[in-house]
Amino acid sequence: MRKQFSAAFKAQVVQELLKEEQSIAQLAAECGVHPTQLGKWKATVLTGLPSLFEERAAVETLKVFHEAQLTVLYAEIGRLTTQVAWLKKNLACHLDRGERLALVERDQPPLPLTVQADLLSISRASLYYHPRAPFLEEVALKHRIDTLYTRYPFDGSRRITAQLRREGLTVNHKAVQRHMREMGIVGIAPGPNSSRGDTEHRVYPYLLRDITSAYPNHVWGIDVTYIRLHAGWLYLVAVLDLYSRYVISWELDQTLALPFVLDAVERALAHATPLIWNSDQGGHFTSPQYLRLLTTAGVQISMDGQGRALDNIFVERLWRTVKYEEVYLRDYTSPREARRRLSAYFLFYNEVRPHQALGYRTPAEIYLAPAGP
Repeated sequence: MRKQFSAAFKAQVVQELLKEEQSIAQLAAECGVHPTQLGKWKATVLTGLPSLFEERAAVETLKVFHEAQLTVLYAEIGRLTTQVAWLKKNLACHLDRGERLALVERDQPPLPLTVQADLLSISRASLYYHPRAPFLEEVALKHRIDTLYTRYPFDGSRRITAQLRREGLTVNHKAVQRHMREMGIVGIAPGPNSSRGDTEHRVYPYLLRDITSAYPNHVWGIDVTYIRLHAGWLYLVAVLDLYSRYVISWELDQTLALPFVLDAVERALAHATPLIWNSDQGGHFTSPQYLRLLTTAGVQISMDGQGRALDNIFVERLWRTVKYEEVYLRDYTSPREARRRLSAYFLFYNEVRPHQALGYRTPAEIYLAPAGP
C-alpha cells in the first residue's frame, strides 16, 4: 500500500533538508521516505517560494481595494439614510393620511408592507383595518347633537350633554366631546392658553377686524359642517362670498380627509380670485396643501382668532339655513341622494331664494351684477 504523507510532515522534512545537517540519504532513511521523493518535495518548495510573496502582495492589494469599497459603501448608506429620512418627513408634511395610504402597494409589492408603512409614516395596523358601519344609536345621537349645535352654535359639549339628558338620553360629556370632534364641530368659547400660538402649523392673522366686505370677491369664507344621512353622515365644505352670500363652490365627502376641501378650493379659484380668504384654524385650513393653493393664487389669508364667536358668522348662518330649509326636512338614504338634493338646493339658494340682508334680492343678482362705471 502506498504511503500517504501530510502537508505538515512534508514541510517539516524539507525544512530539515534545507538545514543540510544530514544528507538526503540519512534523512530519507530516518523518515522512511525514498530519496527521490525528498528531492521532489524540495524542488516543489523552492519553485513555490516566489508565489508565496506574490500572493501576499495580491492580498495586500485586495485588502486596500476592499477598504476603499467599504468607504464608498458607507458613504452611500449615509446618503441614502439622509434621503429616506427627508422623504419620510416631507411625505408626512405634504400628504395627508389618506393620500399616503393610497401609495401602498398590496399586490406582490417590491417592499414588504411593514417597510412601506414605515416609509409612509403610517401605522401598519391601519393597512389591515376595515371600517365598520356605525351603530344606529351613534347615528341618532350625532344627528341630535348636530341639531342642537346648529340651533345653539355657541354651546359646548357640557351644555349639549345637559340638554340630551333632559331629553332622556343616557350620555356623558366625554362621549359628546368625542362625537363633536368626529363631526368637526366645537363649542365657541375662550379656552385655556387661548393666546398661545400653534407651533406645529403656521396661523395667519385675522384680517377682518376693521373690514366689511364691500364688493363681490372682496372676502370669501370657507368652513366644513356635518350632514346627516338616514344611517350615517357626510361632511360638507362650502366657499362663500361674504358680500353677496353667493356659494362659490361646495363639496361632499364621507370622511374628514383633506382632498374634498382641496377640490372645493380649486374649483372656487378657477371661478375667481378674492382679495381675502377667511377660515377658522381647523386642521384642514392650516394644512400645507391648502395654504399652498391660496398663496399660489395670491390671496390674503385670514384666520379667525381663538375664542372669537362671530369671526365666521356668515358661513355659520349658511349652515343653519341649509340644514333647516333642506337637510332636516329630508331623510337622505345615500350619499348620492344627498349630493343630488344639495345640488338642487344650492342652485335654489344662489339664484331663487331672496335674502333679507340683500334687500330681498338673490345672492346671484348681487354677485353676478355688472360692475359699476
